[in-house]
Amino acid sequence: MSGDGDFSRRCQQWLKGTLNSVEVLLTHSCTAALEMAAILCELKAGDEVIMPSFTHPSTANAVVLRGATPVFVDVRNDTFNIDENLIEPAVTPRTKAIVAVHYAGVGCEMAPIMDIARRHNLRVVEDAAQGILTRYSGRYLGTLGDIGALSFHETKNAISGEGGAILINNQRYADRAEIIREKGTNRTQFFRGEVDKYKWFDIGSSYLPGEIVAAFLLAQLEEVHDLTKRRIEIWRTYHQGLEELELAGLLTRPVIPPSCDHNGHLYYLVMPDPNARSRLIAGLRAREISAPFHYVPLHTSPAGLRFGRTFGCLPITERAGECLLRLPMWIGIEPHLDRIIGEISSIVHQ
Repeated sequence: MSGDGDFSRRCQQWLKGTLNSVEVLLTHSCTAALEMAAILCELKAGDEVIMPSFTHPSTANAVVLRGATPVFVDVRNDTFNIDENLIEPAVTPRTKAIVAVHYAGVGCEMAPIMDIARRHNLRVVEDAAQGILTRYSGRYLGTLGDIGALSFHETKNAISGEGGAILINNQRYADRAEIIREKGTNRTQFFRGEVDKYKWFDIGSSYLPGEIVAAFLLAQLEEVHDLTKRRIEIWRTYHQGLEELELAGLLTRPVIPPSCDHNGHLYYLVMPDPNARSRLIAGLRAREISAPFHYVPLHTSPAGLRFGRTFGCLPITERAGECLLRLPMWIGIEPHLDRIIGEISSIVHQ
C-alpha cells in the first residue's frame, strides 16, 4: 500500500509514454513536485526566480522554502499567463530560474521563454498543474522546460483526490530526482536490485503517493482522453452561448492563442469591474450556481509582500484578481449549461 508499487509504476509509464518526457515520478501533490523542482534547481538564499503573481501560492512557496526570492511580473491580457516580454527585463545576476505557469490549461509562450533561459543560463520550471494533455507547438505542457509539474487534485481533469507528478525533461536531473523523492536515499535503486543496501545521500523528503491513490489515478489516466474531450465540449458550449454578451461589451471570454490548444480545464469570465463581478457571483449563488473568483495576486498577499519582490507594475494581474470568475466545470454538468448561460445573461442585463 505504500509508494512505488505496481500502480505507481503503471501511472509513471503511462505519463512518460504519452507525454514523451525523459522521466516521470508520481508525487503526493503538485506542490511536492514544485518543491522537488526547486531543490533540483539548487535554489538558495540570495537567488531569484521570475514567475507570475497570478498563480497558486504553491508556486512561490517552493521557491521561498529554499530561501530564494520570487520575483513577480505581470501577465498577458489575453491568457493571464506570464508576459514573456517582461521576463528578460526582470533578469538580474541573481536570477536562477523562470517558472512558467500555464493558466487554465493554456500554454505560456514557451519558445521565447526558452530562448531567454538559454541566453541567460536559467532553468525553466513549468507549473503545468492545470495543463495535462494540452500542447504548445505540438509538445505537451510540462515537457518543454527542464522540469514540469502536474496536479491530480480533485479539481483537475484527471484526479486522485490529492496527487501530482514531476516531469524530468533534462537527463541531468533524473538520478537526483529519485533520491530527493525517497527522503534523500537511494532506496529506489535498492528495490531495483542495483545496490545491496540503501543509504542517505542527499536532502529530500517523502514525496511519494500511496498505492491506493495511484490505483485511483491509473483508472483516471486510462479515461483522460475521453474526459478531456467532454470538458472541451462543455467549454465550447459556454463559449458559444456567451458570445453575444461579449459582443455587447458586458463581459470578456477566454482567448486561446494560435500556438496552443487547450484541455477544457476551466472556463472563466472577466467582468468590466469588481462590482460587476460581485453582482454576478451573488446573483448566481442566489440561483444555486457556484461561480467563485480565482487567485488573489501573490504580490498583494501578506506572504508575497514579505517574501517576494515585484518587478514594475502589475495592472493586468490586479485586474484579473478583481474581475475574473470561474463557471462550473465538471463532467455531468451538460444538462445544466443552458440554464447557467441563461442566468448569466439575465443577471448582467439587469
